Amino acid sequence: MNDKDLKIKYDSICNHLAERKLKPAFDLLENLIRESGLLIHLDEWRNLEQNYSYMLKYTVEGIQDPERQKVYQKLIVSVFELNDKIYDELRLKMSSSVTYEKKRGYQPEKINFTTLLDELEDFYLQEQLVQLVDDAEVQQSSKRIKARDHQQKVVSLFYFIWFQNELNDEHRVFLKAFFNSELIEKSYKSFIISAVLMSLLRYFDEAKFSILFDAYELGEADVNQRALVGLLIGFYRYDSRLPYYPAIIGRLKLLNENPEFKQNIEQIIIQLIRSKETEKIQKKITDEIMPEMIKISPNLKDKINLDSLMDNALGDDENPEWEKIFEDSPGLMNKMEEFSELQMEGADVFMSSFAMLKMFPFFSEFANWFMPFFPKNPEIDFVVNRNDSINERFINVIAQAPVLCNSDKYSFCFSLQNIPAENREFMAEGLNAEMQQFEEMKNDEKLTEPGKMAGYVSNLYIQDLYRFFKLHPRKNDFEDIFNWRFDFHNQQTLGEILKEETTIVRNIAEYYFSKNYYNEAAEVFNYLLNEEKSGELYQKLGYCYQKLGDFEQALKAYKSAELFELNKKWNLNKIALCYRNLKQPQEALAYYREVELLDEDNLNVQLNIGHCLLELERFEEALKTYFKVEYLMPDNKKVWKPIGWCSLIAGKFEQAEKYFKKLIDDAPNKHDLMNMGHVQWCLGKRKEALDYYKQSIVKTEFTEREFFEVFHEDLHYLIGLGIDKDDVPIMLDQLRYFVEE
Repeated sequence: MNDKDLKIKYDSICNHLAERKLKPAFDLLENLIRESGLLIHLDEWRNLEQNYSYMLKYTVEGIQDPERQKVYQKLIVSVFELNDKIYDELRLKMSSSVTYEKKRGYQPEKINFTTLLDELEDFYLQEQLVQLVDDAEVQQSSKRIKARDHQQKVVSLFYFIWFQNELNDEHRVFLKAFFNSELIEKSYKSFIISAVLMSLLRYFDEAKFSILFDAYELGEADVNQRALVGLLIGFYRYDSRLPYYPAIIGRLKLLNENPEFKQNIEQIIIQLIRSKETEKIQKKITDEIMPEMIKISPNLKDKINLDSLMDNALGDDENPEWEKIFEDSPGLMNKMEEFSELQMEGADVFMSSFAMLKMFPFFSEFANWFMPFFPKNPEIDFVVNRNDSINERFINVIAQAPVLCNSDKYSFCFSLQNIPAENREFMAEGLNAEMQQFEEMKNDEKLTEPGKMAGYVSNLYIQDLYRFFKLHPRKNDFEDIFNWRFDFHNQQTLGEILKEETTIVRNIAEYYFSKNYYNEAAEVFNYLLNEEKSGELYQKLGYCYQKLGDFEQALKAYKSAELFELNKKWNLNKIALCYRNLKQPQEALAYYREVELLDEDNLNVQLNIGHCLLELERFEEALKTYFKVEYLMPDNKKVWKPIGWCSLIAGKFEQAEKYFKKLIDDAPNKHDLMNMGHVQWCLGKRKEALDYYKQSIVKTEFTEREFFEVFHEDLHYLIGLGIDKDDVPIMLDQLRYFVEE
């Protein structure tokens, strides 16, 4: 049995328990115990199964027991816990994942939790004392040794928590004091939050939820936002199980009374959803923006006339050539603006830039993927020369850079050794300028948007997690949380909370909608419509279905929106569009006629009316409409094709020839050439007809087979126009000879 098979069995048992199907859960669990040889757990299983049998018997016999539901809930929790225990023991025994490889080789140092906090805090007190020593070299040496020893204790704590299945009261009391300490570096507090999260993902434990709740309530923004990210991920991972843990649900409901909490969860849910955009963004940067930048760079020096910039005669005048820099790449400015907008909204725009910079030895240590960046980290000393003032300045500037997550800051920092000093100075200046601008913006936002800074912290933390689950060399050993749907509105735990806060759900829907995730947006719009009917929601739902190609559902939504008289003209157009795509031109025409009454000068509406009349084979009426469009918009080439076709079917061959000639002189496609062939045949010009048919096959993407399929679709029109059906096979055979020439 491999990891995958074992997880399937574990999840199946959990699913049965969540659905209160204890009989199949007990059966599967017994099989797992016997197959794995963990018979030591058979007595516990038997006791639980026997207790359940008694409960079933008493219930069937009608014996009243006011405590039955409490006992029942407790029994389900006990089976969950037994399943967890067996699953963990089996993974420890046979799993090839890096987690259990490490756990098998893990030799935990004896941690005395009654003294550990004092030991950790003493480091900071001693650090203050060392500052009083006059000898700078002694200061630096002492600091480095003690800082490394101090960090090693924190890293040991990380691994202890990660590998600990259940955290007891002693652990919980320690961690609460640890997060509440005014001396402990907040980066280490944030680091330990990740240990709790990774431990929770590995092994369910109510106490881990409790610790994350404590950290959210006690910690600084750097800590509590990470704790909330951990909570939301935990809620999603164990959603079906949490209803059996009233303490967790109760604490969540208490927090929900805090408006700041509601704002935080909305931000984080959208950030988690936005993480799904990362691969698409990287593709856009790699395939669109970077090629344009590379293309423009060789000409940049000449275009901005660098030599002339040194000419004092120019004074302060701007170089007129600057405006021409992007002439060779007109779309680049738009792409760069889009890049800037993505960056401003918090999108992960640097993933591909730093993906190749995770090969430094620092990242070979599992825990370091979760270590927040801070200048005093002793690991930096092993790579970067602190005696170089530029390096020291650069490190401090990187620490404050608002657009880089912690993982990327370490990558950037360790890349210093490969960057010339003058470039480092230039980069530091640029980062420093950006940082000053960010600080000004941050101060403004504290006054105008109090929750914005919390959003920065949670967003960068999610990017750190994203890099771990996507870039770690052993990433396949972990369930990738970023493959989850993050449809929190469908979950029991947060779904109930979100139902009370439809504004949050609406914002989630609008985010999906704005990013063209139409499946997800439609799902949330439907969810919202169950709570409250709204014309705008029906219209957006209809648009989602329209973009997904489901015109029946789109029509249904647009028709529902009709009742609200919202943006009537737009809605009527959409209903007509759906009818056209559903091959119901008569119904589409009726709606376009309604739009015409509201907007008689709209030529697009006239075109669509013409198309409906054409599809209804009312060719003379269609022609009148198309001619009206041509008269009012002479440069509209789109109208030539339907005028030509309607003229042909109406028997106006010279008129048809005139319009198809226009198309052929412009930019003909395979159908234009074929249709001109039809016209020539109807005019009795068979050689010319065959020539156009041949061009349709030879000069365009038409295959011979496709040509004949389309020709036979048109054949009934040609016969109706006087073409002798007995001549058709002869003409087509002649065409086959021509094509082979």
